[in-house]
Amino acid sequence: MASTDEHEDIAGAIEATIGHLDRVKREIGRVIFGQEQVVEETLITLLAGGHVLLVGVPGLAKTRLAETLGVVLGMAQKRVQFTPDLMPADILGSEVLDDAGTGHQSFRFIAGPIFAQLLMADEINRASPRTQAALLQAMQERKVTVAGHDHALPAPFHVLATQNPIEQEGTYPLPEAQLDRFFMQVNVDYPSLEAERQMMIATTTGTEAVPQRVLDGSTLMAMQHLVRRMPIGDQVVDLILRLVRAGRPETEAVPGIAKQVSWGPGPRASQTLMLAVRVRALLGGRLAPSIEDVLALARPVLRHRMALTFAARAEGITVDDVIDRLCRHVA
Repeated sequence: MASTDEHEDIAGAIEATIGHLDRVKREIGRVIFGQEQVVEETLITLLAGGHVLLVGVPGLAKTRLAETLGVVLGMAQKRVQFTPDLMPADILGSEVLDDAGTGHQSFRFIAGPIFAQLLMADEINRASPRTQAALLQAMQERKVTVAGHDHALPAPFHVLATQNPIEQEGTYPLPEAQLDRFFMQVNVDYPSLEAERQMMIATTTGTEAVPQRVLDGSTLMAMQHLVRRMPIGDQVVDLILRLVRAGRPETEAVPGIAKQVSWGPGPRASQTLMLAVRVRALLGGRLAPSIEDVLALARPVLRHRMALTFAARAEGITVDDVIDRLCRHVA
């Protein structure tokens, strides 16, 4: 059991972190108009140490969001446009024969763009499964192996991948096991009328704001460590377990769920929610997460970790509809 001094230390660190995050949100808000939920869910993913999949049609500022986060959070960033002819070596790097002019030849490793703290993988589903697998292995293990040699990736290391939900011709959908590697799937919708008005004026009059750095990589990692030390009540833990397990058709926890869900979320979903609700509490200026945090984050955490049956899809039921039903059942 933690001592009183330990509790006070954690509380003090949390309060200081809340102040830093308020500055981060204000700085992002100067550049990204509207899309508050998208920004919040993406920030939650990074502060929890995960990777995010942004799903939305072109032109909704997904690239702009990634660039802004990289600057504000103080992370070195790179971008890769995924195409069908992209090879694993184009991302990871490769070894080349190096001749220094002395007659002695040796292999030298040339690092690929994945050696960044924040990598934007644009339209990840347009690359071949082989290239997708190479990236996702690096996401999981935080290292790459080339010619039998391991090369550690920078810390922190995060991937912001994007997908276009409309144009699917010539794409390679990510397998379910690889989708599970993403902390959240964040759906990016069209901005509100007022947000689009602000965006239109700011980007066409030469008054567009330039983001400023607020954090750095070491501070971000310290925040990620703090998140894992935050207290969380038994009531919230029990709700997370009930919610995730209710989404599994084998449990029959919700009447008729087996007719709508072919397979449900695994234990990684529970782990993700445990971290995500803590970060949401931090962003809200609170010292501990609540039940409302669990319900608010159920969609982005679970939607890519579940699959609907053919019958459910034929009836026009969406994954988000099922998740909302699970939330009503367990809340």
